[in-house]
Amino acid sequence: MRVHYYHRATGTRLEGVPGDVEFALSYAAAEQLSRQRLAGTFNGLVRDFTLSVEFDKNLADSTKSEYRRMLTKAELEFGDMPVAALNDPRVRSEFMDWREKVAKTSGEREADNRLSAISAMLTWAMDRGKIAANYIRGFKRLYHGDRSEKIWLPEHIAAFMKVASIEMQRAMILALHTGQRQGDILRLTWTNYDGTAITLRQGKSRRQGNPGRQVVIPCTKTLHRMLDRMKRNSTLILTTPTGRPFKKRYFARLWDEASADAGITDLHFHDLRGTAVTMLAEAGCTPPMIGTITGHSLRTVSTILESYLARTRPLADQAITLFQNAKATRFANRLQTGTAKHTASKGKTGE
Repeated sequence: MRVHYYHRATGTRLEGVPGDVEFALSYAAAEQLSRQRLAGTFNGLVRDFTLSVEFDKNLADSTKSEYRRMLTKAELEFGDMPVAALNDPRVRSEFMDWREKVAKTSGEREADNRLSAISAMLTWAMDRGKIAANYIRGFKRLYHGDRSEKIWLPEHIAAFMKVASIEMQRAMILALHTGQRQGDILRLTWTNYDGTAITLRQGKSRRQGNPGRQVVIPCTKTLHRMLDRMKRNSTLILTTPTGRPFKKRYFARLWDEASADAGITDLHFHDLRGTAVTMLAEAGCTPPMIGTITGHSLRTVSTILESYLARTRPLADQAITLFQNAKATRFANRLQTGTAKHTASKGKTGE
């Protein structure tokens, strides 16, 4: 049986086999043809953007994957649009009308995210002199999600741990005891753990090609016990039952299934990050202490605390306990009601 190879974008048949000179030359020619066909169009701009150094170096892997997915969706609608049309202010209405259609079929958040991906590409193109302006920059978003009240309470966690697989239970413990994002937790290797602490560089904070922020998280007794009892069947700490790395969507599916089995429908994995910040604050940690564990800036920690802690009872209980026992408030705690010395006289004129 003879195997034939084709260039996906152009459908051109490629000569030779992968690895030899003939195949490489054939592929290069097909690529050149593809660039010529796409030149001057929205499709061509997407290609240039996703192959750029800025795209490759400045974005986290998860962000790049999402941008590619969303820009592919946009190409179905605007693929053959001439780049020159992007310089006309009226193009904004075309993008906004498309977002309306996406919102009706895929939700407001997805619609906003697709437009954000296009806007990022247009800003890059403007900086490179490919277009004169980005006419959708600063668009008003349709979706306004407020998850400030979405905290995993003890009863949620207990219900989840009761029905979840061992892999999901381990993910829960890692998230609660480190305050890290899902992507960073899934990337953790055994070399990140030295027996007493976990050291990692966060992927989300990577910018301008520089490595992400490094955090050192001393292990709690619970986390230490879990890690030391685990079999090391892979270089990664969290793996599938067969010892393979978790794909993002597969992990999300297993997590959602466990949540559903536990009767949890309005909480996500990402909410565990805010939950961890809240728990650290309830334990008496200051914002600088919390930031050293989670990797947040002091400003971000303060913002999170403003959103979450106003709605949590344990910190309020802690505050009142301190109020009742502090020397500075002793005078207030001694106050008692008594008989008033001056009582309004009855029968006075004007009553």
